Amino acid sequence: MNKNSNGARKILALLFFSLFIPSLVLAQEIPQEEVFEAKILEIVNEKEIEQGDGTRFIQQDIKLLGLGGAWDGEEVLFNGISDLVVLNSNVYKVGDKVLVSAVEEVGGATGFYVIDYVRRASLFWLGFIFFLIVLVVGKLKGVRSLLSLVLSFLIIVKFIVPSILSGMSPLLVAILGSLAILLVIIYVTEGINKKSNLAILSIFISLCVVLLLSVLFTEFARLTGLAQEEAMFLIGLQGAINFKGLLLAGILIGTLGVLDDVVLAQIETVAQIKKANPNLTNKEVFKMAFKVGNTHLGSMTNTLFLAYAGASLPLILLFSIGGPASQSFANVLNNEFIATEIIRTLVGSTGIAFAIPLSTLIAVKFIKK
Repeated sequence: MNKNSNGARKILALLFFSLFIPSLVLAQEIPQEEVFEAKILEIVNEKEIEQGDGTRFIQQDIKLLGLGGAWDGEEVLFNGISDLVVLNSNVYKVGDKVLVSAVEEVGGATGFYVIDYVRRASLFWLGFIFFLIVLVVGKLKGVRSLLSLVLSFLIIVKFIVPSILSGMSPLLVAILGSLAILLVIIYVTEGINKKSNLAILSIFISLCVVLLLSVLFTEFARLTGLAQEEAMFLIGLQGAINFKGLLLAGILIGTLGVLDDVVLAQIETVAQIKKANPNLTNKEVFKMAFKVGNTHLGSMTNTLFLAYAGASLPLILLFSIGGPASQSFANVLNNEFIATEIIRTLVGSTGIAFAIPLSTLIAVKFIKK
């Protein structure tokens, strides 16, 4: 009986060590990382490396002063000079504030790695300049536009993003979110009046056209919504996301901002023409306002195209440099990333082209002299 009990104890002990000890060892081997801010005190050493193609890189050993976390007030050393060449490595100078990663390495030692600059100050200053200019130029209306901007941002962050991450249809969420943003930006900026009501009606009808075209041509072109690099990082992170719906949602929300500008401008143009010359007929007012709209159409279409072309410029360059990476023009158009940007641009431009005569006609009909 004692032999059996001793044998059982040995078996249980072996099971315990085999089940739990490996996991403990693995847990200890996983490096623990802490990211903190630091200030560069000294460039200890600097080395320039030239690649075979003539490209030059600078590597640095840097002494840092921790500004937060467990390393607040501590001096640490980043050894950046090595045989490993990092293409996007920055060149730092004394006084720069940077983000530093402290990683516990094998043996218990801690390694320090400079990740990037701390850029908050530049963003805050630019934001301050933007708000100041909007307030000076726009006065009360500038305050309203800033308020609508903040509220629109909150709708995106507090409703649209959490709803998509919770598993709701991105397209349904975008429709509801776009309507909420539409009401906010029009009524907060322009006030509750007839012109605002007409603007909301015009934008809503135009958005329906944009939505119809987006759904139709994403299906026709067999777009998956996975061509964007950012989409790859979302796979498996937060449940099942409908990436095609996410693509449609992006088109809808992106077009909304442009439609807001165009429609409000057309309605205000009609109102001012009627105010300046009440004797004009509705047909004459429509012709005059529509000429203004045509100018707006050209500028907005170019704006959309250049914005999307700028975002996809690295990929366009990749297709054009020659060698194995180069392709024919037909193959470039066939690439899903390029096709997505083309459809996004054309759908948005079509929405603008539709909104200009529509909003002008509605304004001419319902705004009295």
